[in-house]
Amino acid sequence: MEKQKNGVGRRKEAVTRVFLTKGEGKITVNDKDYKTYFPLVYLQNQVERPIKTADVVGKYDIQINASGGGVKGQAEAAMLGIARILVEMNPEIRPALKALGLLKRDPRSVERKKFGHKKARRSYQFSKR
Repeated sequence: MEKQKNGVGRRKEAVTRVFLTKGEGKITVNDKDYKTYFPLVYLQNQVERPIKTADVVGKYDIQINASGGGVKGQAEAAMLGIARILVEMNPEIRPALKALGLLKRDPRSVERKKFGHKKARRSYQFSKR
């Protein structure tokens, strides 16, 4: 049996563990089909992007364990995890994935709330009298 490859993807508070094995192209997220887990088409496309770019559609089964964050963060974390595994397996596809920005860990996250403020930057309304 082919040994499975695994990788980690992160985005905001979301963390995904991605497992890749030889197969017929099934993608499951937390034991559900990815099309039911990510109902929005653009999120499904995010997950498919590295697979289509590397031209390995239908060659591998992908099992994703997603936790934390929201659905969008989990989809983008899955995208990063898949891209990292594909580069580990075939380093020649690195330039193609890098050009699309699929190998970059997006560092943006929610800014913390400051004391004396309503939110991170929004202050309470100033009253002169």
